[in-house]
Amino acid sequence: MVQLREEQIKHRLGEVTKVVTDELMEQSGSYLPQGYPRRKLLDGFGWDLFTTPTVASRHSAEDLRKRITKAFKENDLNKIPFEFGLYTFDRFSGNTLQKSSSRFLQAQQDTAHNFYAGRAITAPNATGIGAIGVSEALFIVVPDVKTVVLRSLRWNISISLLFTLLILSAFYLTVRTMLQQKKIGEMKNDFINNMTHEFKTPLATISLAVDAMRNDKVIQDREKLGYFSTIIKEENHRMNRQVETILKASQFESKDVELNLKAVSLHETVQQVVDNFKLQLEHAGGHITLFLRAPEYIVLADAVHLSNLLNNLIDNAIKYARKHVPLQIQIETLVSNATIIMRIEDNGMGMSRDTLKRIFEKFYRAHTGNQHNVKGFGLGLSYVKSVTEALGGKIKADSTLGQGSVFTLELPLHRV
Repeated sequence: MVQLREEQIKHRLGEVTKVVTDELMEQSGSYLPQGYPRRKLLDGFGWDLFTTPTVASRHSAEDLRKRITKAFKENDLNKIPFEFGLYTFDRFSGNTLQKSSSRFLQAQQDTAHNFYAGRAITAPNATGIGAIGVSEALFIVVPDVKTVVLRSLRWNISISLLFTLLILSAFYLTVRTMLQQKKIGEMKNDFINNMTHEFKTPLATISLAVDAMRNDKVIQDREKLGYFSTIIKEENHRMNRQVETILKASQFESKDVELNLKAVSLHETVQQVVDNFKLQLEHAGGHITLFLRAPEYIVLADAVHLSNLLNNLIDNAIKYARKHVPLQIQIETLVSNATIIMRIEDNGMGMSRDTLKRIFEKFYRAHTGNQHNVKGFGLGLSYVKSVTEALGGKIKADSTLGQGSVFTLELPLHRV
């Protein structure tokens, strides 16, 4: 485009030079006007009456500029700068610059960056010695052609760059959307597989318990009936909890959840949640140590969701404990300004950097190799983050693979 525009300017400059010189030729066919200076060499011979007047004698530099400017506009070069010079070629006095623009000589010398066009001016009706001895030529120079071309095409180039950026942006967004869709598809499949497994196991247990209760020997044994009914009840509660987890995550995702906010003691809530995990921790050979040192611990929260939040964090620590390593969990609280900070630290499997970046994503579950002993839908930490943000707080995670994880929860204090 730049090369084409440069050739176009050069061609039109030639056309302008031709148009202007043709106009000047048509007006140069008359004899000398009164007051025209005669050449001393011809004085006394009377030949000056038949000498054709020059263009330089008839036109001023300003007049020549106006003619060239008009021709530039007619040839769609109205914004192109130019310099001009009118030379007289006389065999008696040589080459003489008669009329020119202010920077013509400077522009004429730089032939590397500037382009110029010239054309001789000959009067069509010239007679006598003047027609033979004197001739003129007009030169028009366009300074710094490359810069002029780029300036004249700045809008075209800008639009081209804009469309190029739009195309690249569209391509980027398309690829990104495709990758996101692929990721969502994989997460959906994982979720369906996990949900099928999580629901199939309790259903199978309930089915076996019901079949056992139909046995005549079991029917006559109250103790066994109570045992199998307890199994059915526990499995039923287990499925209810799983359904509740999915529903709560869905509510927070759609912003339909309504929080019952009231003043809640964070220390009491932590103690209650820890008490609920005592039997499970004893069975796994683990231990929880509490360092509840915060002098203020009242927060404005929904007691149920806050309790579920802590349940999820402790349950995750138990799920991802290392084999043959006693699980140690430390829960610490402290106050900073108007915020209570709670740290939950464990010595479990830990997480890699890639896993750490995605643990709060919905349906994401950390890979634990070929072992599938860790159950769940991948909604726990997503729910934790949603509840924390709904309460006006923040949560972050730090972890070292093979050494453990630390979850830091910040909630605003409720001060009356």
